[in-house]
Order: sequence, then C-alpha cells, then structure tokens
Amino acid sequence: MNKLDALKQMTTVVADTGDFEAIRRFTPQDATTNPSLLLNAAKQAQYAELVEDAIAFGQRMGSSTESRTDAAIDKLAVNFGQRIAATVPGYVSTEVDAGLSFDTEGTIRKANRLLELYTQAGVDTSRILIKIASTWEGIQAARRLEKEGIKCNLTLLFSFNQAIACAEAGAYLISPFVGRILDWYKASTGNDYTAADDPGVLSVQRIYRYYKTHGYGTIVMGASFRNTGEIEALAGCDRLTISPALLEQLAADTGELPRALDPTQVSEETRLSLPEANFRWQMNEDAMATEKLAEGIRKFHADYLALRRVLDVR
Repeated sequence: MNKLDALKQMTTVVADTGDFEAIRRFTPQDATTNPSLLLNAAKQAQYAELVEDAIAFGQRMGSSTESRTDAAIDKLAVNFGQRIAATVPGYVSTEVDAGLSFDTEGTIRKANRLLELYTQAGVDTSRILIKIASTWEGIQAARRLEKEGIKCNLTLLFSFNQAIACAEAGAYLISPFVGRILDWYKASTGNDYTAADDPGVLSVQRIYRYYKTHGYGTIVMGASFRNTGEIEALAGCDRLTISPALLEQLAADTGELPRALDPTQVSEETRLSLPEANFRWQMNEDAMATEKLAEGIRKFHADYLALRRVLDVR
C-alpha cells in the first residue's frame, strides 16, 4: 500500500487544485479552489469552454463593464465548481473574493450569489463550502451563514486565536496554512525545521487537540503544504487538502505511515472565548499571523484582479 492510500484510511484527502484530470487521477473525497488556482486554470486551453461560457454569461448580466465582469468571475468559479462536483463525491470549496475580507455584509451577499448560481447549474448546494478569509469580519459572516444552514470553510488561518474564534462561530471547517507558517519562521529565524518541530505542523496539532478535547464540531483541514513530511506529521487529522504534486509523491511512496493524530489525544488548554477586542489584540500580538493573513489577502485579491482582466467583459 502506498502512503496516499494509507492516508485515506485515517484522513479525508482533499485535492487542492482546479485541474480536473489531477482530481480524477487521485480520487480525493473533496476538492478546494481559490482565485490563484482559477486564474492558472483559466489561462489553459483545455478550460477555454468554461471561460467562454462565463464571459457569455457576463455579457448578458449587468449594466456596466464592472458588473458584467463580476458576473463572469462568479460564473467561472461555479463552472469549475460544477465540474469538480461531478468528479468528487464530497464537498467543493468555492472562495469569496478576498477583497471582501473586511466586509461582513458583502461576504454574505457574495456567498448567496454563488449558491444561487450553483442552484441554477443543478448542483446540490449542500455540497458547497463557502470559503472565507479568517478575519474578524469573515468569521462573523460565517457565523450568520452557518445559522442559515450554509457551510463555510474559513481559510487563511495562521493562529490559535483565529481557530478559537472560528469554532466559537460554529464554522463547519477551518484551513490552517501549514506551509505559509513555516515560510515565515524560516525567513524570520534562518533556521531549517524538521516535520517534528515545523511551526505549521505544531499549530495544526495544537488546534486539533484543543477542538477534540473541548468537543467542537469544526473540522480541521490542514492546507498549504511544502513537503510530504508535513503531511505525514498530520496523518489522522480530520482532512488535509493537498496539491497534485504532493499527492503524486505520496502515491509513489510505499513506506509505512503511522497515525500522528487521533481524537483521543488531550489538550491541557482550558476552553477560551474571544470577544472582538481580545481577538484583535491577540492578532496584533502575533506578528506571523498578522503578516501572513495580510499577505494572503493581498495575493488572493491580486489574482482575483488578474482574473478580472482575463474575463474583462465589454
């Protein structure tokens, strides 16, 4: 048995890609996308049909170039999501524009619009996770959406306090960014890290044990991996979303894969609650989380704007 198959026996494997062929090849349970993945896919000839359909949709919608282009981007995200939903048996995560990361009402409106388009496309919206940045405003949007029965994936998560706030809000799932945490520490300290002392790995292990100890139902899905060692150190986590390149490496490795996390492991931390002022102060005190969250929002929004240029509907 290879390590990918072994991992699937203890963790739900999620494909972190918009590449349909890679999804079919590795047979994950779920799949996630983001503006960067959609931008890369939109530039590839094999997806021209989906792009052209989105542009045609945009041309029929709105009274201005801006509104038509917004409609085309939403439709493209749903076009990819529809195809992915036909390929995987589980959930598909579709991301709200990072430009709405500090706009609770705008995030809720966009989530409802995406779900409306999925319904028009004949996709069961109970299989769609709305992907939202883990800002205070994004977490409050998720709180309200979850109360309406809309499941959310809280992404760009770098800190323990973000994880606490997401769980308290009743988020369906969180995506801690393992590799980007590692990137920051390597750049800041100049040190190399093994999987055993990788700061991103340790962060997810801490969150996982805290959630299980205190009975939170929020799913922990490690994301943004830099190497298979990080993945192996989190074997047993609820879910892991993995790029095709790392899925390939796991599939080619026939070594043993011991379970690293299980729900019986205990956290010694007491259950906490974070009102807004405490949340913002804790973020202020965490340079890594503050910098990586801001950087991630900027990068995803830049790719969203680049996608607007690709789909510019006159």
